[in-house]
Amino acid sequence: MARNIDRLIDVMARLRDPNGGCPWDLVQTYKTIAPHTIEEAYEVADAIEKDDKTALREELGDLLFQVVYYSQMAREEGLFDFEEVAGVITDKMIRRHPHVFGPEEINSADQQTSRWEEHKAAERAAKAAEEGRAPSALEGVIPALPALTRALKLQNRAARVGFDWTNACDILDKIEEEVQELRAEMDAGSAQDRVADELGDLLFALVNLARRLKVEPESALRGTNAKFERRFHRIEALLADQGRKPEHATLDEMEAFWQQAKREERGEA
Repeated sequence: MARNIDRLIDVMARLRDPNGGCPWDLVQTYKTIAPHTIEEAYEVADAIEKDDKTALREELGDLLFQVVYYSQMAREEGLFDFEEVAGVITDKMIRRHPHVFGPEEINSADQQTSRWEEHKAAERAAKAAEEGRAPSALEGVIPALPALTRALKLQNRAARVGFDWTNACDILDKIEEEVQELRAEMDAGSAQDRVADELGDLLFALVNLARRLKVEPESALRGTNAKFERRFHRIEALLADQGRKPEHATLDEMEAFWQQAKREERGEA
């Protein structure tokens, strides 16, 4: 019996076959598929957040299909195939885990994280040298990342070479400074780009505080988004009990229901 991965690769090749393949799949490119890949990655994260292992199995399959898709297009161009993709990541994992596949000793997760980053930095330096340019501590933090995630990665990279705050209180002071600068631009009626610049500085400082507190900002914001959604649904339900909709209620009325929703969540109602 053929392995499922081989079956999947064969299915993908059939979908892209000019003779009898799927018309939609035949016109896709790397760029048109990329948004689907990002969506599938978020759906994996959502299944994990919900602790839904059945959904996780399905979403992981969808994400794997994306890799197979790109590999098939590359094979058609004579560049590489899925087997080579798997080989590259396998070699990389062996290279970055010398304590498992070699003589090096590592006794803690923190030590492994440090060595992992050292290996990655060495690889980036080697690539820079090969391309005839100077390496940067920020190299490889791609612009396409979600902004909060990229801010966190940039700050982590800078911190590894000593460009970092010493404690969380210093960052809180910076946040207060950024709030005042934003307020000044707003009070002055500044142009939108000036306001956006100051708001960006404030968000960047907030990410820095999250990093210092060892809180993943994307996860923290997802949690707050879910909380907002849950409480707003409760406002809608309370208004529906009165035969009303949010657009027919005042802000004060909705705020009162919001506070009620908070009390209910805390078991105070």
